[in-house]
Amino acid sequence: MNLTIKNDEVGLRLDKYLISNFSEKTRSHIKHWIEDGVVLVNGKQVKAGYSLKLNDIVEIGEVEEKVLSSEPQDIPIDIVYEDDDIAIINKPQGMVVHPAVKNYDNTLVNALMFRLNSLSSINGVIRPGIVHRLDKDTSGLMVVAKNDKAHVSLSEQIARKDCRRIYWAVVNGVVKSDGELITQFGRDPKNRLKMAVVEKGKVAHTLYRVLKTCENYSLVEFELKTGRTHQIRVHSAYLHHPIIGDKLYNPNKCKFNIDGQLLHAKKLILTHPSTGKEMTFESDLPDYFQKIVNTLF
Repeated sequence: MNLTIKNDEVGLRLDKYLISNFSEKTRSHIKHWIEDGVVLVNGKQVKAGYSLKLNDIVEIGEVEEKVLSSEPQDIPIDIVYEDDDIAIINKPQGMVVHPAVKNYDNTLVNALMFRLNSLSSINGVIRPGIVHRLDKDTSGLMVVAKNDKAHVSLSEQIARKDCRRIYWAVVNGVVKSDGELITQFGRDPKNRLKMAVVEKGKVAHTLYRVLKTCENYSLVEFELKTGRTHQIRVHSAYLHHPIIGDKLYNPNKCKFNIDGQLLHAKKLILTHPSTGKEMTFESDLPDYFQKIVNTLF
């Protein structure tokens, strides 16, 4: 399908133009169309923010859309704790949290739908029960809401910074002291697959504490005060101490046989939505992670 830009469409961003013309598609669909080269302007791939000009030819190629949905799948998962309101999951490295384009099944949500008798509906059919996420290659603890009341309570705790999420990571170099970072955070203007510290964006706040160091590496504890996409990974790189194994943010060659970054959500502290009691959960480092820690430190 080819569309020609008219006078009243000049100056519109490409993504907004497409959203207005394909109202049945989500913003996420449109975003992936542009990023995957399904949409071309004058025969060339451009960015979502491209400003349309008079008589530009917008070409929308054919794409086989797969409807996203979440279906129960018998996938083993480590349920650390469960009651009528919440479940605490120890997610393995390599597992995607919920279905998305290019990851339609075998996700944590598919497993949760099979294992648990109920999940909150606030985030819809794609992300039932999901209050917060972990990256695919980040392991560790997540809280899942089993009903909407619990979901609202947990979301409010995260927004108020009452819910504490503490991570361990092995990073390049010797981190000399504890500290905190409060930066502006947004999409990397040079690489849309990455996040970055930018001049104007959303506030990202991370605390960090040095646990152990050796000649070339540090074991660092990070605590999220906000929950931006890739926040710890970006802030580590911003400190010039990127996380070992991070293929997106660490340009250094990884000397260890691992499939992703050495980042583990180790501790989770929250208030139970019904009882009001503080609950603390902690998980051991995965075997591959612990082995490297033992070798280095």
